[in-house]
This record gives sequence, structure tokens and C-alpha cells, in this order.
Amino acid sequence: MKYYSTNNRYKFFSFEEAITKGLADDGGLFMPESIPNLGKEFIQNLEKKSFVEIAIEVSKHFVCNEIPQSKLEEIISDAINFPAPIIEINKNLFVLELFHGPTLAFKDFGARFLAKIMGYFAQKKKSHLNILVATSGDTGSAVANGFYNTQGINVYILYPKGKVSKIQERQLTSLDKNITALEIDGTFDDCQRLVKTAFVDLELNNKMNLSSANSINIARLLPQSFFYIEAFKQIYDKSLPVVFSVPSGNLGNITAGLLAKKMGLPIHKFIGATNKNDVFTEFIKSGNFKPRASVLTLSNAMDVGNPSNLSRIIDLYSNSIDEIRNDIYSATFTDVQTRETVKRVYKEYDYIIEPHGAVGYLALEKFLKENSEQKFSSVVLETAHPAKFKDEVEQELSVEVEIPERLAKCLSKEKKAVELSSEYKELKKYLIGGYSV
Repeated sequence: MKYYSTNNRYKFFSFEEAITKGLADDGGLFMPESIPNLGKEFIQNLEKKSFVEIAIEVSKHFVCNEIPQSKLEEIISDAINFPAPIIEINKNLFVLELFHGPTLAFKDFGARFLAKIMGYFAQKKKSHLNILVATSGDTGSAVANGFYNTQGINVYILYPKGKVSKIQERQLTSLDKNITALEIDGTFDDCQRLVKTAFVDLELNNKMNLSSANSINIARLLPQSFFYIEAFKQIYDKSLPVVFSVPSGNLGNITAGLLAKKMGLPIHKFIGATNKNDVFTEFIKSGNFKPRASVLTLSNAMDVGNPSNLSRIIDLYSNSIDEIRNDIYSATFTDVQTRETVKRVYKEYDYIIEPHGAVGYLALEKFLKENSEQKFSSVVLETAHPAKFKDEVEQELSVEVEIPERLAKCLSKEKKAVELSSEYKELKKYLIGGYSV
């Protein structure tokens, strides 16, 4: 399998080159030259396969012979060592819980897979790699945890000052050794812009071997397709059309689901749920992409005004807005609606849903009302544990949200972060001045 940039379909790269670069030299995102078909037999026999077996089968098509089969199986068994269960809260209405990993967020799937893969290539070549990653919340903690103490790799996490939850901030700023948190005086879009600028800065790249752990990195994205297949396996009534409602910010998660569909998973529809940062919803409705500055919301991990992975979606569908609309529905909701839904879901189903999942639930609800003549098996992605938004959830429900032990431990640790402005020259100066092998 070779990979190309979304800005140039005629220049190809190996899997190792694509994940090591993170972002192509021309600023495009890497895409596989073709989408493998998993085959009807594989899909029909999912119930007989474990989550790890599913992940291995998908991965080998994209990695091919660049990692020995035995090593790939070892990497995946180590990285995907926690479940992705679906919980039925009403008839044919499920919640896919993606928070059973080390940092209690869905980003653990991609971050741990990427860390193990990059660690393998770094040790094989005896090289040193520097990871730059922008985060609007959960990516930072997942990447920090996944790469912590990985030999030959330094990680710099850029996060927007005052725009992540206190728990999220403590998770990504409480590690040491090869992890450095950079607190940027700006928005997530500023953080993302700084990372992208760094990747195309030739002077900086000549001094530092840079790569990314955001969902702009294809190896962060691919493992997120695993849990769509795992979730589909668990749905008992597959005779009904299956829809997935995905809380959407930088669009990595929904893009991974679209890849799973292109690989043969029979998903009827994806629902891209957005908060007030609704540039994707506007794109689906109008066909025009108009990025803008993001605004702070209750579902902060979705606060993205210029989603990177839209270029991958456009590429997947050969720039056909009609084909995109055929597979994706989108709707947007306010913080007031989100808070009301957290309360309503708890009252109706005795289930505690956090703000991102609540936006997903709202979008699904709207889709089902507009398509009431048809029945579906519906899945809402719950992307983080409610404890990561403890104050907000408890305020709405007046019930105590139990904090898992692994999260409680990090809350007692000291915050360690370097404060920087949103000016690129300041980031570059810091990286060059602080860099050493």
C-alpha cells in the first residue's frame, strides 16, 4: 500500500514515510492509494472474531509488509487492550462507549496504536523523532499517555489556554520525561495552525525530525475505524439500517467511520453532530467550506473552526457534495440544548452522557424525526467518560460522578506547562532553543 497527499495524487510514499512525516511537504494529508475491501465473508463472520483480531485484519491491508505480521500482532495486542462496548439504552438505540482506555477518551485507540508503530520504526532505524500535536481536549492526554517514555521520541503538545477542562489540562500537563505541554494563548485553531506551519518550515525540519500525532496523521486515523467494525459486530438486529452519530470537530472520527464503510462495513448513514462551531454542518448543507475562528463551548473537544480532515472526506468522495450528502447528515446544537439533553437522557434512560455524546444524541434524534417512516439500529458515540466533565455533568444532574482511579491519580499531580503566544516565531524559537538529541 502506498500513500499520496490530498494535494498531489501522483507522488507516492510508503506507510513509514506517511506516518513519520505526519503531514505531506505540500501541506496535504496522506491518503491510501486505494481502500481495501474486507470482503463479505469477513463482515458476515464478525461475531467469531475478537476486537484485536478485527484490528489486525484491517491493519495488515494498510501496513502490508512494512511491519512483520508477528510484530504487528504484538503492537495491536498491546495498544488495543481495552474494550469498546455498545450499551443499549432503548430498543435499537445504543451508546458506543469509547472511554475504557487509559485516559478515558476515544483518542486512546489512535494514540496508543500510533505510539507503538512510531516507536517500532524509530528503534528499527535508531533515529530520533519529535512529535508536534495540537489538542482541543482529549487528544493531548491520550498522546501524552501513549507516547510516555517511548525511546527515541519527544512529544510537544500544544493546547489553548483556558479552553480545555481542568481535568483534561491536568492529564496532559502532569507528565515529564519526553512529554512537554505548551500552553498557547489562543484557540485550538491557532494551535493547529502553528503545528501545520512547523511542518512546512524547511529550516525547522532541517534541525528537527518532525511528525504529528493529530488525526492529520494517517496512523492516528486508521485505528479509529476498528471500533466502528467492533460496534457493528455487537448490534443484534443487523436487518435494520445502521446509523452512527458522531460528535464532530476536526472530523477525524467520522472520516475513520467513512473508511470503514468504504472497506465494506454496511453502514447506512453517518451523522456529523456539531456544536456552535458548525462549519461542517454548513458545508453539508451548502457545499461551501467557510472556515472561521472557533468559539468556546461546553463540548470543547469539538471546538474547531477549520477542520483538517474535511480534505480527506472530499478526497474520499472525489469532491462530489452529492455523494457526501448521500452518506452524511449533519446538524448543529447549542450549549443550552446540550445541557438539557444531559438531563433528559439521564431521566429517561438512567444513563449519564457527557456533553459531546449529548450533541451526538441530539443530532441522531433530529435525523430519526426527519426519517420517521423508517426504523434504524442507531449508535451514538460517547467519546469520553463523564468524569472528564465532572463539574458540568454534576451541575445538571445533581448526582455525583465517580472518578476512576487512574484519573484521580493525575489530578493530584503538579501542572507542568510552557506558556507561549500564538505567534509562530515564538514556537519556532522555543523548539530550536530547547531541542537536543
